[in-house]
Amino acid sequence: MVIDRGLHDVSGGDIPGILDEAARQGIPVFTLSTAGRTDKEAFFGAVRETLPLDPPLGTLRMVWDALSDSVWGGLHELKSPRVVIVWPDARPVAGAEGDFWIALEILRDVAESLAEVRYTSGRPTQVSVYIAPAPSPGEAASAED
Repeated sequence: MVIDRGLHDVSGGDIPGILDEAARQGIPVFTLSTAGRTDKEAFFGAVRETLPLDPPLGTLRMVWDALSDSVWGGLHELKSPRVVIVWPDARPVAGAEGDFWIALEILRDVAESLAEVRYTSGRPTQVSVYIAPAPSPGEAASAED
């Protein structure tokens, strides 16, 4: 398994291999869990609980630009040349589809900009983000049968 920079859609079955390869290479891994929710509140909560943030995010305001800056700064401050972020239960939720796409765009932008020498004072970070959709309620029920 190759750990590639950028945002990648994968199946849930690929996650164990990604985690094993990251561990084999000594790459820090951060696993976001939104319990199948992808609304703004769930995403902000998962990021606050999981990712290094600099500056820290307050709990009252949920501003996408602040989240992006904080995630970027936190990952950059790790001083690790590579980082893996896994979101194994990502699925757009009815009524919150826009939040899901914004969250993905932020993860994509952070991965792209942290790879740039000019933005990182000569210390780029290869960020690899793996998104696996949570099974839909119907799929989860049939899998239990």
